[in-house]
Formats: sequence, C-alpha cells, structure tokens
Amino acid sequence: MFPFIYGFQWNVGTVIFLGLFFFVAIIIGVTLIASMLRTRRAMRTRSIDAIRWEIDFHDLPISARACRHELSGELPQRTCDNGFDCRSCPFHAQCLAQQATTPETISSPSFETIYGFSLPSDRMYHRGHTWIKREDDGTFTIGLDDFAQRLMSSPDSIELPSVGTTLELNGKAWNMKKGDSSLRILSPLDGVVLAAGNGLEGWFLKIKPVASIVNTNHLLNAHEAALWIRREFDRLQNLLSDHTLGATLADGGTPIPDFIAAYPDKNWDKIYCDLFLEV
Repeated sequence: MFPFIYGFQWNVGTVIFLGLFFFVAIIIGVTLIASMLRTRRAMRTRSIDAIRWEIDFHDLPISARACRHELSGELPQRTCDNGFDCRSCPFHAQCLAQQATTPETISSPSFETIYGFSLPSDRMYHRGHTWIKREDDGTFTIGLDDFAQRLMSSPDSIELPSVGTTLELNGKAWNMKKGDSSLRILSPLDGVVLAAGNGLEGWFLKIKPVASIVNTNHLLNAHEAALWIRREFDRLQNLLSDHTLGATLADGGTPIPDFIAAYPDKNWDKIYCDLFLEV
C-alpha cells in the first residue's frame, strides 16, 4: 500500500489511502507538538504540584467534588470545577454577597463531633482531610482530621518535610505509609515549614504563611466540615460495603479505631485515593 514496497501500484485506491494516512499522521503530529508546547508553557508559569493537582482534581469521582454550597444545603446539587479553591470562584463570591444582603436567620448549630469523629470548632478544614489552626503569633498548625486519623490508625512510616521547605496549597505536605499503601497528604495552605511533629501531639507541621494577608476562603469551617464528614462517612461505608448483601443500615455507635484491621481484604489503595483526593 506504500511507495517503494514491492507490488505497489498507483491507483485511485492507494491515492485515497495515502491521503487519509498522511492526514491522520499530520493531525496526530500537530496535536503532540501543541501538547508539548502547552506543557512547556505551563511548566514555566506554574509549579509541578499545581499542574498535578489540576489533573488529579478533574479525575476525581463526582461524589468527591461536591461544591461546599451543596454540602451546606444551599443548593440541591452542584459540582465544584475550580479545584476547591473558593478564593477565585465567582460563584462563591456571589453566594457570599447574597448571604450578606439576606436577613440573618437562626444560626447554624455547631458540631464538635459527628458520627463519633471529633471536629473542634477552633480550626478550619481542607477537603484532603487536613486542618489548620491559626496561632497567636500568626503561624499555622497543621494536622490530620479525626476521620483521617481513624483511617490511617497507626501509620507504618511518616515522611515529613524538613524545616525551611516551602509548601504549596494542594501540593504534597507529607507522605504516610500504612501496609502496602502509600499516601500523599495535601497541604491546606501555602507556607514555609517552621517545625515538624509526628502526630502524637495532635499536629504534624507548623508553618509560616507566605502571604502577609492569609485568605482561607477555600477551607471549611467546623459546621461545613460536619456536613462534609457525613458525606465522607457515607462514601466510606459504600467503599467498605459488601454489595452482594443489598442495602444495609448502620447500627449506630462510634467508628472503630482501626479500619484496616477490621477490613483487611479491602482495596485500601483505592479507598485512600478516593477519600484523600488522590488519583
């Protein structure tokens, strides 16, 4: 079918075939070159962590990308398409403006626990299951929320960044390993590491924010986090459930302290990826 191959003959069929072949080849080549140029341009203007987060976020299941205004009950359904970054979301700004002009109603209840998970109201929560707490000196303490602590139980190893490391929002804050599963914990804020702990005292990192004015509009307050944890617990139950049994209901009580020990045969890599915003 190609010139210089034994038996090749020029005819209408070969001309059409070669025309289509080279047309497709040119389209593929142009697409690859354009993709390489876009990647190169993105690498110049954005960090690897930012590019990875954008790719990972859009690969997350729809159930993991619910807008915070759906979680709060303001909307029946809305999927976030902005990487959970409410700071640059025009829709979130519109909602805040509307709330400011709406007569105040009964305030939402505050939750310190939900389904047995602790949610202290003195901190804010990232959708990757970390929390931040502003200290009096302007620094921030970062830890894992109680939901994540129960999922990981006692990790086999923790790889923390060294003092002086610069963290980027939604980039890697630290790594944890449990059994055969390795998990990348996402940073809830931009900042420089001042101290690293092991989690035994309730925190993992202390950071100094990069910006002089810290915008935390992308984070959930305790009330929003309680509504979100309900969703996360439902997703966890679905991931752990035996679908051959049909629909079942929880029997109350508090969450078990070590999920892996109770469900050793589950695909924990997939469960961790789904719940910790990994792909």
